[in-house]
Amino acid sequence: MVDIVRATGSQAESFTALMHASSAYQGEYASILDGYSVTPAYVEANPTFAAMDGEELLGFYALLEEPPELDILFVADTAQGLGLGGRLVTHMFAEARSRGMRTVRVVSHPPALGFYLRMGARRTGTIPPRPPKIAWARPEVVFTIPHVRETLT
Repeated sequence: MVDIVRATGSQAESFTALMHASSAYQGEYASILDGYSVTPAYVEANPTFAAMDGEELLGFYALLEEPPELDILFVADTAQGLGLGGRLVTHMFAEARSRGMRTVRVVSHPPALGFYLRMGARRTGTIPPRPPKIAWARPEVVFTIPHVRETLT
């Protein structure tokens, strides 16, 4: 049973390890993570949530509040294809809605674009490369946060 829980700063090192182990950021995409780490201060300052199977970290995401942006979303290679990414995005929708966000921007990893589009995001543009660390264009997408309609009684 995988639970999605509010993360703590003590998990930052585990988040960094999961990111650096990701096969999605090997080869040509490795440079973006070179020297990057999630810090305890980042986790404490931004709504960050961990997908946990007991003590095992299977994924996480971080939501920036101003302006609203899904800054990080990773699923462990061993948990790919199990629907966990979709669960994290659905959880993010609820968190964004509870914070009054109407949209959430994502600057996508190019291979993840299809996932975000399947989750309901719409493409809004392309972020140009920023060499030397980011040598490729990145798709920009936006989620419109679904709101629950109140029923009149």
